[in-house]
Amino acid sequence: MEQYGSEKVLPYNDEEHKGSQVRRMFDAIAGKYDLLNHTLSFGIDKIWRGKGIAYLRPFSPKAILDIATGTGDLAIAMYDKLHPDYVIGADLSEGMLEVGRRKAHDAGLAAHISFERQDCMALTYPDNSFDAVTAAFGVRNFEHIEQGLAEMFRVLRPGGHLMVLELSTPERFPMRQLYQIYSTTVIPIVGRILSKEKAAYSYLPASIKEVPQGKVMTDLLTRVGFQNAQARTFTFGICSLYTGSKNN
Repeated sequence: MEQYGSEKVLPYNDEEHKGSQVRRMFDAIAGKYDLLNHTLSFGIDKIWRGKGIAYLRPFSPKAILDIATGTGDLAIAMYDKLHPDYVIGADLSEGMLEVGRRKAHDAGLAAHISFERQDCMALTYPDNSFDAVTAAFGVRNFEHIEQGLAEMFRVLRPGGHLMVLELSTPERFPMRQLYQIYSTTVIPIVGRILSKEKAAYSYLPASIKEVPQGKVMTDLLTRVGFQNAQARTFTFGICSLYTGSKNN
């Protein structure tokens, strides 16, 4: 199984597994995560999620699994826009899941959206369980990206669809240079001020820089079994949308 650069980017140290470090990091910033996320993206992250949801709309998925759900923004938006029977939000961080549960409860959606602690390297769901499997801005946190994507393929039903949003590095001048400055200076400083968690917002730009993107990612999706793997970019290449399907 090939190793990718983002798998080697660790929040704290070289001794612990990446999964345990990522869980600890997100537990530490859970209370400030939404504020930081929307502030650092200038709110554009909501538009990106809308693009991902629009891809799924023609397929009318009834059972959706949202991997690396975090505080549940995508899970809640998918239920609101797609009206499935249910959505499960899965994540390593119990702190993030608790925030998601409160948000779903406050929106009156607790009966339709559940949040479960899961390791995406070894999901507990049976094969062929979901009509759509999604992940928004979480693949770069996978300890083993290929294994995590293979698990997403395994639990997807034949005829189902994958939708992955991930931050990416712009390739063209001048956005590449501007984004480099923003990601290596502004993100760590603002993150440090608002969250008091230095490691998380130094880890973020480093993991974005190293995560597979473009054809590397679509080739990887094809290798684990997805058909029709495609990539699109938004906002000058700052965000990428990866899609694929599982044949009947």
